Amino acid sequence: MSIDLRFETSRVFTCHRALLIARFVLDDKKTKTRELLTGPIRTVKHVCISQRGTIWFMRHILTISLLVTVACDAVSAADDEQRLNILLITSDDLGLQLSCYGDKVIQTPNLDRLAGGGVQFDVAYIAQASCSPSRSAMFTGLYPHTNGQYGLANRGFQMHARYHKATLPAFLKNAGYRTGIIGKLHVAPEKVFPFDDRPKVNTRRVRDVARAAKAFLANDGPFFLMVNYSDPHAYRENRQSRDWYFPAQIDGVPEKPIKPGDAPPWPFQGIDEPEQLKKVANYYNCVLRLDAGVGMLLDALEKSGHADDTLVIFVGDHGPPFARGKTTCYEAGLRVPFIVRWPGVSKPMKSAAMVSTVDILPTILDAAGVALPKELHGRSLRAAVSNADAPWREYLAGEFHFHGSTPFFPRRAIRDGRYKLIHNLTAGRTKPGIGIDGDRAYSLSQQPKYQDTPTRRAFNTFADPPEFELYDLRTDPHEMNNIAGKAESVETLKRMKAALAQWRRQTDDPFLDPVFVERVGKGK
Repeated sequence: MSIDLRFETSRVFTCHRALLIARFVLDDKKTKTRELLTGPIRTVKHVCISQRGTIWFMRHILTISLLVTVACDAVSAADDEQRLNILLITSDDLGLQLSCYGDKVIQTPNLDRLAGGGVQFDVAYIAQASCSPSRSAMFTGLYPHTNGQYGLANRGFQMHARYHKATLPAFLKNAGYRTGIIGKLHVAPEKVFPFDDRPKVNTRRVRDVARAAKAFLANDGPFFLMVNYSDPHAYRENRQSRDWYFPAQIDGVPEKPIKPGDAPPWPFQGIDEPEQLKKVANYYNCVLRLDAGVGMLLDALEKSGHADDTLVIFVGDHGPPFARGKTTCYEAGLRVPFIVRWPGVSKPMKSAAMVSTVDILPTILDAAGVALPKELHGRSLRAAVSNADAPWREYLAGEFHFHGSTPFFPRRAIRDGRYKLIHNLTAGRTKPGIGIDGDRAYSLSQQPKYQDTPTRRAFNTFADPPEFELYDLRTDPHEMNNIAGKAESVETLKRMKAALAQWRRQTDDPFLDPVFVERVGKGK
């Protein structure tokens, strides 16, 4: 008679890549341990021994258990040493205002250095130009139209319950990673995110951020650390205040703030007014502080000894908090810096591959050796960061639903290498908000001096858009001239509409159903 025995200890089954198993063989003359094998976790084997062998096995079970435990610990420790750590850095409301992306107003040497040692993606979109929806896509690899975070967490929006355990920190924690977050989470419900460490830090005080990161990095084991800087988000003293501004300097950072007049008007606005130029200049000062903070953070990583075994991703969560930027589907809202440094995989380069923040989760899980969930809208960037000629997307999409609780103005957008289409789903029935975080650009655009200018026309379209907007990004990179109604654009419009419809079907966009759109608009 033979008996099947299985090692069913948590110690064995938490080994990440290898499982030690013992096979015992009994012959007629003596019982002995024949071999000690290793194999992948998914091919767990069991022990089969005879009745007489069972007696021997029971006498030696403590020794066997100890050997298996020690061996498994050794495999687990070696495996932990080989596993990549993860550092995900985000910046609130940062568009392409970095010198590595060609901005001439300021120099951002620390982020330039990160870009120079990694892959700088020239065209990268967030999923939705609003904080909570944008971050929900990073955490789930799914667009907000699927994960349910349609608007801000502090306005009552939250992810669908079926995704509460399918987030980036949950996958990594289950795989044995130590998880930490510095700064805002801002995706609901926050209690479902299993972060082991969440120090309270004002992330505009960038030295404090570096100190908190240093403390986290001092511990053992593979880690996932997400650092979320508040800069260059606009600031107000409290939620009741309407006085939004950009702090030019905090704790002496930046050392040399630029002054109003040092920065030109935003090209996506064209508003040349003193109050606007002051805001733009101080926005850049916030970016300078961010750059200094990232430099301090990367220094802490270097001093911890983990610079060479840590995947570093840097991204903005959406564009600047100015009208025609944040909360829109224009390039100034959707397009952000996206930099990846993947030790042993990435090659320093500027990449033309069009990427999205829905690619963050599959990229990190791939780097960590964790199986990808079945439901994903993004894809791992492994091929794109290692080969400039790797096949990639032909089209890149973004969307919008809510920011606050009102207004509801859903949009979908898609672009290729040249053209950009925006579909305003409820055009003619509802209108978008015209201000964000205290920006008065729309009202300023209505002054007589802007009559019959591209600025006035662009802001009129922004305030009351038609169902479709089409832009030639090669000749009109700031989307000031809608060509959707032009005779010469008929075929391009048709092609872009078809591409958008295909993407919406592929991602099971529930807003394809007009009844669903109506129900969400009514808060049901």
